Amino acid sequence: MTATANDQKTGRAVAGEELFDSLTHFVIVHNGQSRERSERIADQAVAFVVTAATATVPMVPSDDVDLGLHALILHTKEYAALCDRYAGRFLHHNPMPGGGPRDPNEVAASAHAMKAAGFMVFDDLWTVDGTNLAQCDADCGRPYGQA
Repeated sequence: MTATANDQKTGRAVAGEELFDSLTHFVIVHNGQSRERSERIADQAVAFVVTAATATVPMVPSDDVDLGLHALILHTKEYAALCDRYAGRFLHHNPMPGGGPRDPNEVAASAHAMKAAGFMVFDDLWTVDGTNLAQCDADCGRPYGQA
């Protein structure tokens, strides 16, 4: 059986409308993104955290998704509750100042892990320095890895 877009989870559904609206607003105000793009960034940030809770690969956000991740982390109460619910512990944010750019392979693996976890992934938001890393053979509603 192949999945349809309706079978895919969204970060928006996980967050709930109140938190999702607040994240979207934060990305609009602090990062100058359009409402539509901010909604997609917020969605991917929540899906990223939920996936990171149980991922078996290093999870590294894209340049765009990192904007939403920072917005989410600044919602400390909600972020802590999300971590507790999905990971059973607080997921610390560990920036590496001076550590160089994001590893494109780890960013791509993160997007693929989200797809494998059943989340809808917006490929155009999974870029590093403008290079799209999330494109795959099955991003039309099918679980990643199934042709």
